[in-house]
Amino acid sequence: MVTLFTNHAEFANDIAEEIRLFTDTSQAVTVSPLPAVCKDGMTVTAELVENADVWTARARAAANGKIGDYTYVCKAVEGGDLLKKRYRKRALKIAVFRAMRQVFDAFTPWGSLTGIRPTRLLRELSEQMGEQEALRFLEEEFDVAPEKLALAREIAQIQRPILAQGHWRRDLDVYIGIPFCKTRCLYCSFASEVRRKDTDMATYIAALKEDIRLGAAAAQENGYRIRSMYMGGGTPTVLTEEELTDVLSCALAAYGGFGRELTVEAGRPDTITRGKLRAIRELGAGRISINPQTMNPFTLEIIGRNHGPEEVHTAYQTARDMGFCINMDLIAGLPGEDAEDVKRTLDEIVRLAPDNMTMHTLALKRSSVLKERLSEFQPAPAETADEMVRLGAAAAERMGMRPYYMYRQKYMRGNLENVGYALPGKECLYNIDMMEETTSIMAHGAGSMTKRIFGGEQRVERIPSPKDIGTYIAKVETLSAHKRALFGAGDALAP
Repeated sequence: MVTLFTNHAEFANDIAEEIRLFTDTSQAVTVSPLPAVCKDGMTVTAELVENADVWTARARAAANGKIGDYTYVCKAVEGGDLLKKRYRKRALKIAVFRAMRQVFDAFTPWGSLTGIRPTRLLRELSEQMGEQEALRFLEEEFDVAPEKLALAREIAQIQRPILAQGHWRRDLDVYIGIPFCKTRCLYCSFASEVRRKDTDMATYIAALKEDIRLGAAAAQENGYRIRSMYMGGGTPTVLTEEELTDVLSCALAAYGGFGRELTVEAGRPDTITRGKLRAIRELGAGRISINPQTMNPFTLEIIGRNHGPEEVHTAYQTARDMGFCINMDLIAGLPGEDAEDVKRTLDEIVRLAPDNMTMHTLALKRSSVLKERLSEFQPAPAETADEMVRLGAAAAERMGMRPYYMYRQKYMRGNLENVGYALPGKECLYNIDMMEETTSIMAHGAGSMTKRIFGGEQRVERIPSPKDIGTYIAKVETLSAHKRALFGAGDALAP
């Protein structure tokens, strides 16, 4: 256990994320006020003192007979409460990170950054101080490795014209959530249920359709126009052909179309049929995901996916014959795999030649079965996960793809990242909008997240839908009322 002493308890969770970069991701962190007292185990002290001219954050870490001590000094921040809060948190996190680094030898290529959107941070800093100064700032202030800065910069440059093209303040992306799967994967932490023979799908679909109709009405009343539509999960193709047609037809009718793109994240190849693909293609879907995660049969069995590589090939060829733009998801760091296993998987993906590939890094989420059974299923070490991620980047380059979006998650192996690659012109607009938080999202379905972007204020407000499916069904009308109020709220720079 770690004891954290701080005079800013409101930032305890953020400081704890810095501590966990160097320790077990499940390490409990308890918080006590200053002054620090000697206790058994590991202790971290984080104190911020604000004077008229400068702010001083001092952190001290003690563990394993070693002591780390670092003082971070910055110019006093002027501005509103939100700005000051952001800089207070930043100062404490940097000080703690650098003190911890003196005690532990850990692989931290993203330095003290723990947020999920490093490219958004780079973009915002570039707007404030120019790209070169922003890159220098990330390297010197946040200790980000040069190779990660180069990745973030390349992605930001690829995104820039896509984000600028025809973008309007009241653009809206629509998300439709199908929180059901055929089986539950070992690493999964999503709010999804296994669809069984007795699953009451009709009741969920009825509630989802009502959610869609009410959300579309609120969007139209407030002058929003649809930019893209994305059906995700779970695994949307656990729905039957008729159910897929029903839900998508409802959404298209309610919103008056899908904007510039319609994506269906089919995911599991063992749920994909020619009839389902034909149904969504006829409704306008141009993009689909077929996600093997690995092409190693033994690993597929371990992680609970009841299919083999041959079903991936079959589903891929069927979708290709129908003219879909195809994405394939892979995971680096799966239990039992080494770099050679990942290389074999990537060689097969290169032969298939999809339009997009997303290289995920395994995240040990607390609600996953994997987290509960770590003694049985050991993921790859951080350095091996890094090698796997590098292999993924090299394979994408061989296929002519460029990295176009990136995000990070808590508890990822090696504090790494997930990267989406695409052939030029095949980038998924929804993925960019969602990860960069440049466009509001009207989300429908259990476990989904509605977001309103207040562009003039650099503010995001969220409405989460209940993860429990029964609770979601009972609260559809209440949720819709909240969405109506959120999207009816003013925005200082809205047209």
